[in-house]
Amino acid sequence: MTVVPYKDREEGKKEQIADMFDSISPRYDLLNRLLSGGIDIYWRKKAIRKLAPAKPQLILDIATGTADLAIEALSLHPQKIIGVDISEGMLAFGRKKLEKMGLQNKIELRKGDSEALLFDDNTFDAAMVSFGVRNFENLDKGLADICRVLKPGGMLMVLEFSQPTAFPIKQLYAFYSKHILPRIGKVISKDSSAYDYLPESVKAFPYGEMFLQHMRRAGFSETHCEPLTFGICSIYTGKKSEG
Repeated sequence: MTVVPYKDREEGKKEQIADMFDSISPRYDLLNRLLSGGIDIYWRKKAIRKLAPAKPQLILDIATGTADLAIEALSLHPQKIIGVDISEGMLAFGRKKLEKMGLQNKIELRKGDSEALLFDDNTFDAAMVSFGVRNFENLDKGLADICRVLKPGGMLMVLEFSQPTAFPIKQLYAFYSKHILPRIGKVISKDSSAYDYLPESVKAFPYGEMFLQHMRRAGFSETHCEPLTFGICSIYTGKKSEG
């Protein structure tokens, strides 16, 4: 069963996701910091370090949102980063942020569908997705298209929520996700569905080895998963198979 934000609406997941992020975009960055206790900053820094050995010069940031991960990736000293997102609301806030920081020449943000990327085959040295793959309407299609636009040997890094399995973190996280996170999200974002969707989408996401299997089916090799913070989120890496 496909998890969607607005269960009373007939649109597909892709359209609902775009509407949801348009709705919460004004408070998205604030909620990220608040709901994660700021640990999402550490997660992004650690995730970007996974790309460092590849020394990528052209990077694609998929589901870029307000460009937090793209900004962090500038520590790798690439020539250019292109971020794509389905939500124009999120991109608008991202562009304001880049202009304020003077980074608009290093990072370009474009509206685009993560499952139908408007780039030629074998274009990018690396691709990355931060808390976005669980929002894909078709996970396998999205991963396959990311693989298509990467150069042979190009690296994919995915940062995504997973589920703790050890006692008592599993139980504490389940309580927080079900009772605390949606209430805070509703009060601050003013969207009564968006922060119910978040824990539901995490629960439905095929994390760990199951996600690595999806990566391998899409054409990635040397796949690896590193759980962070007791398994609350994970970093996945893989390379586009050569030949």
